[in-house]
Amino acid sequence: MLSQRIVSKVSDGGRISRAEARELYHLPLPELGRLADWRRRQIKRDAYDGRGNDLVTYLIDRNINYTNVCNVYCKFCNFYRTEKDGDAYVLGDADMDAKIAELVALGGTQVLLQGGHHPRLSMDYYLNMLARIREKFPQVNVHGFSPPEFNHFAAVFKLPVREIIARFKAAGLGSIPGGGGEILVNAVRQRVSPLKCDADQWLTVMETAHELGLNSSATMMFGHVESLDDRLEHLQRLRDLQDRTGGFTAFICWTFQSAGTVLKAPTVGSYEYLRMQALARIFLDNFPNVQASWVTQGGAIGQVALKFGANDFGSLMMEENVVSQAGATFRMTLTDIQRLIRAAGYEPRQRDNWYRLVE
Repeated sequence: MLSQRIVSKVSDGGRISRAEARELYHLPLPELGRLADWRRRQIKRDAYDGRGNDLVTYLIDRNINYTNVCNVYCKFCNFYRTEKDGDAYVLGDADMDAKIAELVALGGTQVLLQGGHHPRLSMDYYLNMLARIREKFPQVNVHGFSPPEFNHFAAVFKLPVREIIARFKAAGLGSIPGGGGEILVNAVRQRVSPLKCDADQWLTVMETAHELGLNSSATMMFGHVESLDDRLEHLQRLRDLQDRTGGFTAFICWTFQSAGTVLKAPTVGSYEYLRMQALARIFLDNFPNVQASWVTQGGAIGQVALKFGANDFGSLMMEENVVSQAGATFRMTLTDIQRLIRAAGYEPRQRDNWYRLVE
């Protein structure tokens, strides 16, 4: 029987160990959800002038994939193309500007800018793109370039990661997404994405970015070849880095989407998604925010996730091209998001990347 001592520790606001998290994982799902909701209430109690437990936030942004050309061939990805493929592309200035203009017209405040590991794009391509967005759309934050991309840039441009991040920041980069985290255990990464940066390199990019004054999000893509202990090691490494830097704004997890991918693994469903989100909310006691992943789970489970530790409904996501290629086809309007949040008993409020409310 699960030790009541661990439940009491969480209820009292205490930090749990990996061994204790492993025990909590086996709680009945409703009990684990209630414990995660209590942790959320502890963490958000004083936010937004004391209204943190009454509000659920959301973001209006757009995912823009500037290229689908990639040379790391992740086994879980159905988005990438080689340079020789007929549908390979690199976005030009006009297409990029049109996409951002549509976002601004809807009241959006951020673009999530990510692409494949293109072997031939120059440093000037990226710096000019950032500078142009800052000049034409100064109200839009560029949340861009995941740690694997920065490691790719370091190899292609033959420059240290720190220098590249500093140059990108000077050109207009505002924050860094947590993409490419998958599972931060090298034995797992060797099985699912052997040509991508390893766990230490991913964490080094994030620590460097935080030292340079850029915030970032953190992610976990699970439900493929990893074990529970691998997931817990992933969470431990995120928590340890957050203790050192305080630079992560939020944690987002989602389940492996398998359609059309090379990776053959038994996928998991919404039950396991809710269990892991709840456990992550309890374990990551130094993360201020947890996002629900309605993009992979659908609106109904996204709404339930608000009772399993999430305080944010994620993004309207005007455009999403990566996980949708692997079978996640859920879509949502702004009205849908607001309705689901209200139906769960909260007030919906738009926020920016730093979780400041947008009036």
